[in-house]
Amino acid sequence: MRIARWEYPVVERGTLRLADARSAQVSATETKRIGEGFVVDDHVVPFADGMSVADVLARGLSAIDEAFRLASLAQRPEDRIALTDVQLLAPLVPAAIRDFVAFEEHVEGVSAGVEGKSEVVPEWYQAPTFYFTNPHTVLGPGEPVRPPVTERLDFELELAVVIGGVAGSDGANLAPDAAASHIFGYTIMNDWSARDLQAREMKVRLGPAKGKDFGTTLGPWIVTADELAPFLDEDGFLAVRAEVFVNDALIGEDLVSNMGWPFPEIVAYAARNSKVVPGDVLGSGTVGNGGCLGELWGRAGGLTPPPLAEGDEVRMIVEGIGELVARVGAAVPAPELPAARPRPRTRSRGPAPVNKEIRI
Repeated sequence: MRIARWEYPVVERGTLRLADARSAQVSATETKRIGEGFVVDDHVVPFADGMSVADVLARGLSAIDEAFRLASLAQRPEDRIALTDVQLLAPLVPAAIRDFVAFEEHVEGVSAGVEGKSEVVPEWYQAPTFYFTNPHTVLGPGEPVRPPVTERLDFELELAVVIGGVAGSDGANLAPDAAASHIFGYTIMNDWSARDLQAREMKVRLGPAKGKDFGTTLGPWIVTADELAPFLDEDGFLAVRAEVFVNDALIGEDLVSNMGWPFPEIVAYAARNSKVVPGDVLGSGTVGNGGCLGELWGRAGGLTPPPLAEGDEVRMIVEGIGELVARVGAAVPAPELPAARPRPRTRSRGPAPVNKEIRI
């Protein structure tokens, strides 16, 4: 099943207005309304009883059939809304976003472009490393990204899992088998990246921060895990094809099964000495073989293909999920901040100030 959020126009009629003695008019205003529910063929079906995507994720995958039954019963034929009449939003408001780096081929290429040399450090093989990115700058399908001022704007093609609730589990310290049951579904993820900002930050042995902070696009919907189960190979990896196009030119393509770890192990690592909760999003990391421009720049030794520019269209297609399209908007300049000021490394504040008595 496909779970989505959308926005659609609603015409609301107001009070009767007397225009003159011979005629009357009814005022009408158009407002936007948010809907949440299922995508079925060419139309959307809102959840019943005012439920939200967050409610459905909390109940978990085991309750999805009942939610669909109730939604279908509640929808009247005259209320049917065509998919073409709505604007899809990001399919959820994430509780948190962890972004992994699970593709060895991506690491080989992008390390050359960002860090100056192509290598996969031994520590990469020891555990599926991730960073937390910003859940407050999530974008939906078709919503333009507004990057910072950068000369190396890039995309990252990823598949992400969305966590759902499991009865009797708090999502903490999960083994891989238990972690698999927490995977509610999957969505496409575009981790926008300003590579020049990222390169500076990571020289300080921290980050990425502002190189990634400005936008993550999710969508077009969440496809429930059972829909993609036929694509699992014998080792538990999800063998779906992923492609990315810039202005209709194919830039990269890969199988998601080329990850270093299958998704249940990714989720289990996220929950280690911690917990995952319904609404968490876990990105696979960028697929290899051109899943981002940075990988290709590192292999080519130069900016070929060129960095993204205002007006460029980035289209991602993942087998079994669908298509996620976004455009690059105008860059947003930020207020300047001064560089660090050299300070004497004193260890004492000096003598305490003298309190002088004031007499009137």
